[in-house]
Amino acid sequence: MTNAIILENVSKRFDEVWAVRGLSLTIRGGSIFGLLGPNGSGKSTTMRMMLGLVKPDSGRVSVHGIDPAQNPVGVKRIIGYVPETPRLYEYLTAAEYLDFIREAYGVAPSVWRSRVAEFLEAFGLSGREGELLAGYSRGMKQKIALMAAFLHRPRVLILDEPLSGLDPKSARLVKEMLHKLALDGTTTIISTHVLEIAEAICDRIAILYEGEKIAEGSPEELKLLSESPSSTLEDVFLKLTGSEDIRELVEALVR
Repeated sequence: MTNAIILENVSKRFDEVWAVRGLSLTIRGGSIFGLLGPNGSGKSTTMRMMLGLVKPDSGRVSVHGIDPAQNPVGVKRIIGYVPETPRLYEYLTAAEYLDFIREAYGVAPSVWRSRVAEFLEAFGLSGREGELLAGYSRGMKQKIALMAAFLHRPRVLILDEPLSGLDPKSARLVKEMLHKLALDGTTTIISTHVLEIAEAICDRIAILYEGEKIAEGSPEELKLLSESPSSTLEDVFLKLTGSEDIRELVEALVR
């Protein structure tokens, strides 16, 4: 596979605070790449620069040969995106919202209907697509946001803490979907602040801390690093270890 996404020495500052500083990444097409780090480490800003929502102060970003800062519309056509806190049009039903997304991407109604039916069944939402999104739980809204990102079969998926609010069964389903899409060539960038989640889903992981990349490698390589105490890394790994309340979710992902 060729490289799908390249960041070369990218930096972004908000006032006096460096959100991202000197970040370089090369992400292969058809891979699942994790951005791992505590809150405030620069994960979301990095994703927004890939999307063209935020322009870097310096450095270069390329997504399948497109510079998002120069052609934000072009890059959005090939990307599916789920932000950390999705904002849906809650006065629409789930079916109406998904049809709105279909029109935005120009997908034929007949193709869309079969895909929507498949995803609704998989996520346990069949029969509830006629309900207003305002009445959906947080987990149900997260499922609709994921469906909206997946359904047009994008070349790149950018998912910011996508398992937030999901039950273990649904989290496992998302993992399986991502691996299936990867086989078809879709590249996924997924952010998380939990080491075990990144290890269970990703082929390769970059650890961000205070806007800088402090480590990168396969889950196996990072596991070896985590077992070898070293100043900054040891402290960071401790912060990235999951708590008891996500134990069932992690167990479902590693089965």
